[in-house]
Amino acid sequence: MTTPSPGWTDELARARLHVVTGKGGTGKTTAGAALALALAHGGRRVLLIEVEGRQGIAQLFGLPPLPYSEEHVTNVPGGGELRALAVDAEAALLEYLSMFYSLGFAGRTLRRMGAIEFATTLAPGLRDVLLTGKVKECVTRTDARGRHAYDAVVLDAPPTGRVVKFLDVTKAMADLAKVGPIREQSDGVVRLLHSGDTAVHLVALLEELPVRETLEAVEDLDSAELRPGAVLVNRVRPVRLPVAVADGAATGRVETDELMAGLRAAGLTPSPAVVEGLVDETVEHAIRVRSERQAMDQLAGADLPVLELPDRADGIGPGALHELAELLIEQGVR
Repeated sequence: MTTPSPGWTDELARARLHVVTGKGGTGKTTAGAALALALAHGGRRVLLIEVEGRQGIAQLFGLPPLPYSEEHVTNVPGGGELRALAVDAEAALLEYLSMFYSLGFAGRTLRRMGAIEFATTLAPGLRDVLLTGKVKECVTRTDARGRHAYDAVVLDAPPTGRVVKFLDVTKAMADLAKVGPIREQSDGVVRLLHSGDTAVHLVALLEELPVRETLEAVEDLDSAELRPGAVLVNRVRPVRLPVAVADGAATGRVETDELMAGLRAAGLTPSPAVVEGLVDETVEHAIRVRSERQAMDQLAGADLPVLELPDRADGIGPGALHELAELLIEQGVR
């Protein structure tokens, strides 16, 4: 089995924007929330942002739908705080008009006329420009003394299939504004996303399609000169057999006599039908273990830090998120 790269690196510890993506269904929102909580430990202030309009953060933490404002979510051990923001493209555009062109009143008029929805529909890339622009503003915002408002920002980004296009949309649409404050803001977004301040983490499952899409996403990020961060392997299930036993059982070799002897030593006298069922379950478990080990080998080949999050059969809630955060800290997240 390939040895994964070391855990959280010094370079990742210095990043201020942590983008979390993954194939749909891999649990990227859960992984992103756990990462945000881990980063907030030790007295840090962290903002968790979502941009897909699903209100996934609110659902995870058992909160009402998030407004377009940075809301307190929870306190974190060591004096830290997690806040959350659901970015809305229309509200972001109104904010842009107000910030850069002092058009707050005009912007509200445009909204009533439906002009904003029309504009974002006519130019779909404009929506992503607004979303990434708001993310950049949160990352770079400082107070009167020049201190950053947040020690780190975690972005629950679109799935791997479109994350590169989403992150690089401002660069692709640069010609829309050649001069002025909008152009300066756009250049700032591009600089942030292509700098060492940003890391793009990929959430994967130990299954063929998520692994393949994760590896393809790493290549796409490299090609776009966006920095891959860590692979967060989600829903990792326990291995209940030694490697040698699992390898044999995966080919159907299970010593029934040894199994019977072990059961009798434990004071059990199962029927032949029960023993046959146990053998079938052992073989099925061993096949799954072998497949997941091969998937982990493939992920390790990407030469990125690999962190694991266990499967939670009891579901995910605020308590479980804090426990997942603790596990990430044990693997080096800081």
